Amino acid sequence: MDIKNIKTALVSVFHKDGLESILKKLDAEGVQLLSTGGTQSFIEGLGYKCAKVEDLTSYPSILGGRVKTLHPKVFGGILGRRELDGDREQMAKYEIPEIDLVIVDLYPFEETVKSGASEADIIEKIDIGGISLIRAAAKNFNDVVIVPSKAEYAMLDDILTRSGAKTTLQERKTFAERAFGVSSHYDTAIHNWFAK
Repeated sequence: MDIKNIKTALVSVFHKDGLESILKKLDAEGVQLLSTGGTQSFIEGLGYKCAKVEDLTSYPSILGGRVKTLHPKVFGGILGRRELDGDREQMAKYEIPEIDLVIVDLYPFEETVKSGASEADIIEKIDIGGISLIRAAAKNFNDVVIVPSKAEYAMLDDILTRSGAKTTLQERKTFAERAFGVSSHYDTAIHNWFAK
């Protein structure tokens, strides 16, 4: 079956504009929301229940926010292959929940460079958790939907309107292709800055 249900969504974004319609539809479909920091406050501010990533991982956001989502309970939930008995057994053993949708975007690296910010500020805008979430979810497109930037919000919104919290394999593959495009562009921008 190439149709997959979205039961749990991890939402952790810098750009929150345009998310309201998606969150409303996910909530209406009974999708459990999981988030971090500012995004969690934003979701709860709209009146939706949202679990904290730190309650899942039992770690707070540490090192000045550099480490929030980098944890086996998050990445295991994204990378676990639902069709493999071994993966499912390990997920059960270590209490790793399946994460079916990841909505994430990246720190505004290029905008920070263009603003004439200091080297220290530019370095802090090199995203680690976000890019890792994008790559993990895109790699496991067989089971997971990845929304890697606000440019894809409309695509997801359209699917939720049309099909509810269900996606086809081809839809997930399209999101994965977009995700690796976002990842490639971002890394190229960082490489070009270092090369200067």
